[in-house]
Amino acid sequence: MAAVSSYRFQGKTRDSYLRCIQTFPLTAIASEEHLEAAQKVMDRLLAQEKLDRGQQAYLDALSDLTQTYEDAHCPIEPASDADMLRHLLDSRGASQADLHRGTGVSKSSISEVLAGKKPLSRQMIRKFAEFFGVDVSVLAGNL
Repeated sequence: MAAVSSYRFQGKTRDSYLRCIQTFPLTAIASEEHLEAAQKVMDRLLAQEKLDRGQQAYLDALSDLTQTYEDAHCPIEPASDADMLRHLLDSRGASQADLHRGTGVSKSSISEVLAGKKPLSRQMIRKFAEFFGVDVSVLAGNL
């Protein structure tokens, strides 16, 4: 039995949405090949200067379908404390000495974190987040 929705497209929005559906139907992504094809469709839409409401609704739905597939089949492990700290240092152009001076965290603790020998403590996370100007959640992914 088909579900009846109170949300309906009309006019040009409906026509645009249906053209997208005819080109690439909205169904659950079932394989890597299907995912790749969906990504190409999304890339083509995103390359357009402006999307109409029908195209935007279609893109939103297709994005949700690809995210569901990727969440189930292509998990991304969180970055290690060392990787995250190294990235933040590189992006700011800062050295370990700069981080030590700006936070008061010992040079040896910073070196141990960067070597993967020591996890970030809650105190380090707070100090480093303030130093880099990021939310503590950026550094607290492995707690």
